[in-house]
Amino acid sequence: MASDRIPSLDGLRAGSIALVLLGHLQGARGFPPVELWRSLGDLANLGVNIFFIISGFLITSLLMSERQRTGGVSLKAFYVRRVLRIFPAFYAFILIIVIADLIGWVRISMTDLVTALTYVVNYNAGRSWNIGHLWSLSVEEQFYLLWPLLFIRLGGRRAVIAAFIAFAAAPVIRAGMHLALASGPYRDLEIFPAVADGIAIGCAIALLRPWLLTQPAYVRLTGSRWLLLLLPLIVMVNRERGYTLVDLLVWPWMLLLMAVLVEASTRRTATWTGRLLNLRPVVFIGTLSYSLYLWQQPFLNRHADAPVTAFPLNLALAFAAALLSYFIIERPFLRLRRHALRASAVPRAEA
Repeated sequence: MASDRIPSLDGLRAGSIALVLLGHLQGARGFPPVELWRSLGDLANLGVNIFFIISGFLITSLLMSERQRTGGVSLKAFYVRRVLRIFPAFYAFILIIVIADLIGWVRISMTDLVTALTYVVNYNAGRSWNIGHLWSLSVEEQFYLLWPLLFIRLGGRRAVIAAFIAFAAAPVIRAGMHLALASGPYRDLEIFPAVADGIAIGCAIALLRPWLLTQPAYVRLTGSRWLLLLLPLIVMVNRERGYTLVDLLVWPWMLLLMAVLVEASTRRTATWTGRLLNLRPVVFIGTLSYSLYLWQQPFLNRHADAPVTAFPLNLALAFAAALLSYFIIERPFLRLRRHALRASAVPRAEA
């Protein structure tokens, strides 16, 4: 069976994980205190938002492809594929963190452990650093549980409406939380309805893509070399996201532009940016991004003073742990998942 990998998405993942790493390295012992990075805003959160858009776009594209080929969507096959892709490396990471806690190398609470095991870290306001990054993976898992059911139940047009409702509601919910919970740990808590806008716009663009590609104006816009000028604009807005009005009124437009860039990148493979995103080393970093995201957090700990959390050793150790996780855990289960895909006759894609 031929690969159904969507071009450029792994390259975009590589860029996203680079932003996360750069954001988390700031403040780490030994990392150059370059003021430029701080002036760009929360780069780690920007990287996570790009991950969310990619996830919404890819998962929806796969659901659409399956429905077009087979006339329906197999929820059982979908969840089996998700479990084999996500759970093994995730729970191996949790096991190692628990062992490190028992030894005394790190500290996590019982609440940390329970919310991590059940994928609800985004509702844990007092989470520790070492499992703090799992909030975004919890959001992803909640998306996997909800969206295929809505996609099947609603159908194409109503699914687009649902995606845009979630996209519009999230910044309003965040603004409401900022006003009602002006102080305290719950003001910026990443509850699913408050952070689903990135995923939702990725879903909406995937659903609208067949129609968009029939619109000459959209094709011309996304084929323009000037499209890359959106990148500095996105970064400029990202640095101001701490202001509630910016987040409410401007950031949604930036998410829309990022989603357009993601969609356009899958078609602009012949441009220099397309060739860059599809270079083998870049694709490999993107392929490694899940394990790297899991393992960077304990090493890129700006609150610790241990040698293993000092730059550049911390970055090297994060990559080493990610490589071990990928080759020892992820790849065997990915092979198992490919067998499951062949058995269920669902197109293969690295999601």
